[in-house]
Amino acid sequence: MRKIPSLFKRNYDGDRLVRDEVVEGSEWVLNGEGLATVKWDGTACMMRDGVLFKRFDRKRNKRGEMKPAPKGWEPCEAEPNEHTGHWPGWVPIGGGDEDRWFRETPHSGLLDGTYELTGPKIQGNPYERSVRSFKRHGFAELHKDPRTYEDIRKFLDRCHIEGIVWHHPDGRMVKIKRKDFGFTWPPPKREET
Repeated sequence: MRKIPSLFKRNYDGDRLVRDEVVEGSEWVLNGEGLATVKWDGTACMMRDGVLFKRFDRKRNKRGEMKPAPKGWEPCEAEPNEHTGHWPGWVPIGGGDEDRWFRETPHSGLLDGTYELTGPKIQGNPYERSVRSFKRHGFAELHKDPRTYEDIRKFLDRCHIEGIVWHHPDGRMVKIKRKDFGFTWPPPKREET
């Protein structure tokens, strides 16, 4: 699972929010290509040949050296990202306490592919779920499919999702998040009336 590019360019010299300028190679989204799906806020994982893996992002230490890889780590890309220095990969789920929620969430019927583990004890449980579950990437299609900067901004402002991931039939993906526009995530809880 490679790092997914953003749809819009970011103001790196200022507020770090996105502006109405498309990242090169992402124009296909605004042209109406691909399928818009929910970007889940959880912990990325992968099922492959009956083995569950979690995402592990190798980073550089304070001296600029890449931290050692954990046992069984498989890189998603050939080398670290030249801008961030991060190097995403996969590690098999183990027997330690840090993998408890993966092991305790039913996963025996999962097909090969990537998922997001969501629910209690995961990323603050922004969807307020009562049980943990695996959400398959690319399978929660959005009924509304905004395709302009302003429509996407308005859509994310009023929806209780972390963001949108567009999936092109040829395998390319592009994402955008609420935070990219300066909206809080998770949004403030609504008062019961």
